[in-house]
This record gives sequence, C-alpha cells and structure tokens, in this order.
Amino acid sequence: MAVERALISVFDKTGIVEFARRLAALGIEILSTGGTSKLLREAGVTVRDVAEFTGWPEMLGGRVKTLHPKVHGGLLYRRKNAQDQKQVAEHGIAPIDLLVVNLYPFEATAAKPGLTAEELIENIDIGGPTMLRSAAKNFESVTVVSDPVDYRRVAQELEAARETSLAMRFELARKVFATTSRYDGLITTELERLSPSATHLAFGEKPVLPERVHLALEKQQSLRYGENPHQAAALYVPAGSAPTGLAAAEQLQGKELSYNNYVDLEAARSLAAEFTQPAAVIVKHNTPCGTAESETLLDAYRKALATDPVSAFGGVLAFNRVVDAGTAEEVAKLFVECIAAPGFDEETKTIFAAKKNLRLLELPPDGLEPLRELQLKRILGGMLAQQPDLGEIIEDQLSIVTKRAPTAREMQGMRFAWKVSKHVKSNAIVFAKDGATLGVGAGQMSRVDSVKIAVMKAHVSLAGSVVASDAFFPFPDGVEEAAKAGAVAVIQPGGSVRDNDVIAAADRLGMAMVFTGIRHFLH
Repeated sequence: MAVERALISVFDKTGIVEFARRLAALGIEILSTGGTSKLLREAGVTVRDVAEFTGWPEMLGGRVKTLHPKVHGGLLYRRKNAQDQKQVAEHGIAPIDLLVVNLYPFEATAAKPGLTAEELIENIDIGGPTMLRSAAKNFESVTVVSDPVDYRRVAQELEAARETSLAMRFELARKVFATTSRYDGLITTELERLSPSATHLAFGEKPVLPERVHLALEKQQSLRYGENPHQAAALYVPAGSAPTGLAAAEQLQGKELSYNNYVDLEAARSLAAEFTQPAAVIVKHNTPCGTAESETLLDAYRKALATDPVSAFGGVLAFNRVVDAGTAEEVAKLFVECIAAPGFDEETKTIFAAKKNLRLLELPPDGLEPLRELQLKRILGGMLAQQPDLGEIIEDQLSIVTKRAPTAREMQGMRFAWKVSKHVKSNAIVFAKDGATLGVGAGQMSRVDSVKIAVMKAHVSLAGSVVASDAFFPFPDGVEEAAKAGAVAVIQPGGSVRDNDVIAAADRLGMAMVFTGIRHFLH
C-alpha cells in the first residue's frame, strides 16, 4: 500500500530534515506542527500545517493540536474495511500512511535540578503517545517511526517500492508500544514524588521504596548460556538509555560471555570498587577467594592470589586500576576466565592476546561505582525489592568492647576485612592481614563452620591476623576457633543475646574486639 501522506512531529530533530527531504522527493505530502514545521520550511521542505489539515487551530498553549478525529481517523482507518471506507468518505477524513513522532524528553526534564512541579507536568507528552499508539495499532496500514535510528531504512524501503513491508511495520509498532510503556512508567515513578496541597502541587520526599516498580528493558546481547548450558540467557539494559556500569563494558577479546561470567564479574567489580589504593579481586562462584590492596597493582594481585591459589584457578578477576604489563605477566601464568578493569595498556593487551579465550572487559568511567538501584529478586508469584547495601562503618558508632583495644595496624586490617566481608556470601568470615585476605569462609549454615573453612583454606600462617564476621557470633566457639588459628582481633556487628559470653572469650584469649552496629548479610 503506497505511502501518500506523512505526519511529522518530533522533539528530537536529529536527522529529520534529511528524512523529510527524501519523503518529499517521492511526492509524499508532509503534515507537521510547531517547531518541526518551522524547521522543515526553513530547510526548503514543503509542509502543510496540521491545523490547516484538521480545520482546527492549536489551543491551550499547544496542549491541543493533534488530538482531532481527522488525525486519529487518518491513522486508525483500516484501508480494507468497507465500513471504515464509508465513514472516512462521509466525514472527509484523509488517510495518514506514515507517522514520525518522538516524545518530549520527560526523563531528562525530571532529572534537572531546581525543577518545579508545574514544569514536570507540562513535559508530559499527551498528543505524541496518543498518535503513536493509534498508528501502531493500525500497523497493517500505517508505518510508525518513533526512533531516528530507523529513518534510513524506512526511506530506503519507500524509495525502492513506495511502500514498507508488513514485517517492518510490525517491528516498528512493537517498538512504539515499548516506548510508550516505558514513558508511562517514567511518569508514574516521578509523580510519586509529588504531593497535592490546597493550592498547588509540590515535590515531596522521594519514597524509600516506591509503590510501583516499572521495568522497561531491552536485550543488549545474547549470552553464551545461563547458569548451565541448557539454559538460555541474555543481558538486558534499561530501554531508551545508554548502558552504564558493567553493562557498558567493552569486551576487548575472548569467548562469548555467559550468565555466570557476568554474575562473577559484578561480584568482583563491586568489591574492587571498595578500595582507593590499587586493588585486585579474585572471584570464584560469586565469592571472593582472594582480595588485596597495595601500593602497586602487581603486589595487590600477588597477595590476592596467595590467599587461595587453588580456588583462583579458572576464576574471574577485577582491578581498580589500568592493568600494566608486569601485572599481566603474572596473571598470564594462571588460567583465568575473565578480567574486568578500567583499562589495559598496549603491552598488556599484547600479553593477553596469546590467551584467545580469555575475556577482557574494559570498564567505562562509571564502572567502579557502587550499585545504587533497587535490587530485585524473583520469587514464585512476585518480586522482592530492597535498597542496595551501601552501609559503611560510622566512626562514632564503633565500640571497642574488650579490655584490650586494637592497635592502629589491627584496626586498619579490620577495616579492610570488614569491606571484604560485605561481599562474601553469609555466613561470612574473612581473615586478613596487611591489606590482604588470608582465608575466606562463606555460605555455611553454621558460623563456626565458616571460621573452620576459612582456616582450612588459608595457604599462609594466620598468626597475627584479624578476622571479620558479617553478622554477630552467636556463641564463643567461632571466636575461639579464630584465636586458635592465630587471629588477634575481631570486628563484628554485635547484637547477640550472648554478646557478653563472646566478649568474655575474647578477653580470656587476649583478643581485641570491635562492634560495628551494622550487619552485612549477603544471601
């Protein structure tokens, strides 16, 4: 079905003049409104105002200009329906075969500092989504373009056959409904910040957890497989926004990534982001098996590897600095699945190029930021949501609860171990010394068993080490096992009904113990 008439009304003017010129060259009549009409006329494109087409002027400050039966009748008219043919003839409705619309930038407007409630409301596009939905519903007859990236291929089809294929029209219609769905979700989310008063709308405090969560995601890439080869998997990113964080990392080499690779990379990346000094993290099965910070990346890596070199085999690594050649040469001695870092120097790339299957991911500038969005987890019939764990040690809430206070060196070690424990599956136990983990126990049903596993996994002496526990010790046995292995200081949240027993055990063993008052369960 040939395209005879197009309506163009866009906020984002990218590429629209060239697209309109190609339409005009085919003899397609172009209807337009406001700023789009002005721009096209100035570019020498013949345009007919929508107001002339409908016989009805724009009004209410531009709020009403396309909300008219001649516009929506022209878009919704089913060309092969006899009753529709009769009615459009009776009411003088001309078909609109191509609609080109994109929406007010509500998301960008909502993010502006100092925005008033009135400005937010005025940037809710009404006519645009309404036209898009009308055209998309009637995709059998109408081509609808909501994204400038599609201008070229639509123009090419029209130039080849003066019409578009049904497959393209259907694809573009699906994109429209995804766009309007996301747009309405953004509006709903932002309106939760507004509170009505007797005279006006005003911004209130943003709710800690929203009443509604709207997810609009689009597939960025298919993954090699899910947790197991028989499970399909893909990476999805927020629709309509540029990818950020790990999702925006550039893969420089290596095999296709799997679901597990991304899970481990996120675990490694988020822990590496905790440190200001050069740091190295080795993750295996979503749990750090070695972490260290030092004056150089090479030294940090060597210390991290020394924690558990057996588990490190086939692990996933993350660094918080550009990887240099010296570090790369050491890493190359070990079989590693993936490495994420802010960058890799040219000599490093050459060294790693010899390992064809090794995946290298270069993180974007925001790639070492903490996760701040709601954390979501599906259950049968619902979704759990929580704030991310951004809890930090608050100095004036730290309590030294034993007779012996920790030394400055012990306190420094405990701060390091505490950061790592936040990223270890609970029940989590971390032995550390001099900015490096020495033993890690994770995911056990009993905390004392986590202590024993951490001791067992240690490949160096634990004498003089400190130990961090993500939650309180329910009994003295965990502290006693840690002391038996050589630990001299403990950092833990406190809060057990047997705290006094645990403190007494630490005093008896000559250990220093600090309570943080904050827990770091990771399930």
